[in-house]
Amino acid sequence: MSALAEFAPYGDEPPQMRSGAIGKSGLLRLGFERRDGRTILAELGSRTPCLAQRALHCDDALPDMAWLFMITTSGCVLQGDRLALDVSLGAGARAHVTTQSATKIHSMDANFAMQTQSFTVGEGAYLEFLPDPLIPHRQARFASDTRITIDPSASMLCSEIVQPGRRHHHPDECFGVTLLSLATTAVRPGGAPLFSEKLLIEPLRNPMRQAGVMDGFDVFGNVILCTPRDNADRVLAQIDAEVDREQGVAFGACRLPNDAGLIYKVLGRETAQVKAKVRQFWEVARREITDAAIPPPFFWR
Repeated sequence: MSALAEFAPYGDEPPQMRSGAIGKSGLLRLGFERRDGRTILAELGSRTPCLAQRALHCDDALPDMAWLFMITTSGCVLQGDRLALDVSLGAGARAHVTTQSATKIHSMDANFAMQTQSFTVGEGAYLEFLPDPLIPHRQARFASDTRITIDPSASMLCSEIVQPGRRHHHPDECFGVTLLSLATTAVRPGGAPLFSEKLLIEPLRNPMRQAGVMDGFDVFGNVILCTPRDNADRVLAQIDAEVDREQGVAFGACRLPNDAGLIYKVLGRETAQVKAKVRQFWEVARREITDAAIPPPFFWR
């Protein structure tokens, strides 16, 4: 079965502009290398609507780390969009990659939108990929396929926060997405598989409010930490697991197979709750892997 078999009913072309046309086929290629004691953006390739800000060295705790904000000129993801992100880190490089704002997936009446993300993390490298939340509008159809290739000595922290839609905008917005498919696969440089996970959301087929799915929660956070086992052991020892229905938050971590690292999941009624828990996990992970603190939050977040 095709990895995107669930999108077979949505092969019709948008009447405005065909899928993947110029302006709808975005590409961002980022290559980080360690040179002269710090990480630089050695390779940059882009195609509209994907752009990137210049790499910054703004982290006081890790002054050698390159920070990069990804930018989109479209402001949202539309039907027929095909977007690709390719990030690579050379040996010893350290980078933090994030977005300028939340990723908003607009309503669709034809086709679907898709993004592919490829990460290659070299020997001893460290990558933080912490984009802002994903907000699928009602009747949106969106697929994300993430592929990670990571050296056994390297570490990568990546998070994904999914909101239920613009729930205060329209009564049908909360879990009004038609189809949301989020897949992640990780391998070693030689191709040895580490793990794979796929989250498939189809509210019309499988109601989100049932027990074992979202129940009374609205926002979902998923954090993957690929790191050597000794790092994972120290992080896991400091992470609690709890279901607090009064406060409206639930969270917990477990090990990934093949000594790949940890996976941490958060449920909350509000986005701020999930962001706070993701930040706590990030703080523990960075301290144990790099012996450095995370920066204070930006005042607009």
